[in-house]
Amino acid sequence: MTRLRSLLLPAVVLSVVFVLASPALAADSCPALLNHSFPSLQDQKPQSLCQWQGKVLLVVNTASYCGFTSQYDGLEKLYARLRDRGLVVVGFPSNDFGDQEPGSNKEIAEFCRLTYGVQFPMFAKATVVGKNASPLYAQLAKASGDAPQWNFHKYLIDRSGTRVLSFGSRVKPDDRELVARIDEFLGK
Repeated sequence: MTRLRSLLLPAVVLSVVFVLASPALAADSCPALLNHSFPSLQDQKPQSLCQWQGKVLLVVNTASYCGFTSQYDGLEKLYARLRDRGLVVVGFPSNDFGDQEPGSNKEIAEFCRLTYGVQFPMFAKATVVGKNASPLYAQLAKASGDAPQWNFHKYLIDRSGTRVLSFGSRVKPDDRELVARIDEFLGK
């Protein structure tokens, strides 16, 4: 019995060390572009984009009172259709353009849920342009060479978290070119 304990003890200690070190290892392996945390729109609890490393991300700055707001419907349909293949649509409400997102995070969450049935991840309101832009949006603009010019600008990030493509507000979620690039990044 003593011999069994002496054999099991190192294995148990090693297992505990591995489990405790896993989050640190995951953060270390997370691509720099995804290594950001933001409060969730619904409950304000911080969430890291690293949870989606290895997925294809479509990052969109949204607004509730914009001519492009109906794109929520297309974004939700795209997410529902392709999430099992590895697509994650991520929304960042922003009041940067035309004061078209004046509501509180709670009001925005209710609007998205009740009006468009949004299930894709949404984060708290963010600044997406200018000197106060969120570090994520500053990196996306630099990586793609294109900063958002209006609401519903889309950034497509590949599975490695290194390749970024930019799509303007007029590009709808079902646009042939956008869907082709998503399929390419998903590895169709």
